[in-house]
Amino acid sequence: MQKKRSGISLDKTDETYNSSNSLLIELIIMIVCCFAGVFCKKLINPFANVVTDSLHIPGGISTAVSLMFMVIASALTDRKWSAMAMGIMQAAFALAMGSVGSMGVFLPVSYIVPGIVIDLVMLLSKKTGISSGLPAFTSNILSSVSAAVFADIIVFHLPVPVLALYLCVAALSGAICGAVAAVISSSIMNNRKEKDGVNGND
Repeated sequence: MQKKRSGISLDKTDETYNSSNSLLIELIIMIVCCFAGVFCKKLINPFANVVTDSLHIPGGISTAVSLMFMVIASALTDRKWSAMAMGIMQAAFALAMGSVGSMGVFLPVSYIVPGIVIDLVMLLSKKTGISSGLPAFTSNILSSVSAAVFADIIVFHLPVPVLALYLCVAALSGAICGAVAAVISSSIMNNRKEKDGVNGND
């Protein structure tokens, strides 16, 4: 009887350790992706500005790159409202790096809104049983467009033709970054499944 109890307690200890270890790994992924997103956004801003200035629109490219890392982390961690949490973290990183931009005091909200969009797409994909690639692709597009819409409502107030072009550029850049996010997240998750399968057979 004592042996059984000790065996059960050891199993519970292992489960608790694995759970806490998994949570720590997921937090590290989220933090690294948040920082990478803000850093890459700042890095490509000069190139993105050349393109958007030639089109006479206020942005729509670099934000998609920043959101791509949130999408990847959200797909890998697979936790509810993780993208919204990462939006808060990205806003904190952006403020720390002095990347306030045109949003001013609304900067945190401009990161949180796309994060919520990503979370909603990921939650919907779980309920419908869609594979990780398509939700990553779709969420990057919709979050990029939502960021552009929010920026226009709060700051830019663009005329309809310019707004339409702005949203098209945001959607296109979101699609490109979404495709990258889908490939990266799907390949990592497939590698995980293969490793889990090998460990399970052992």
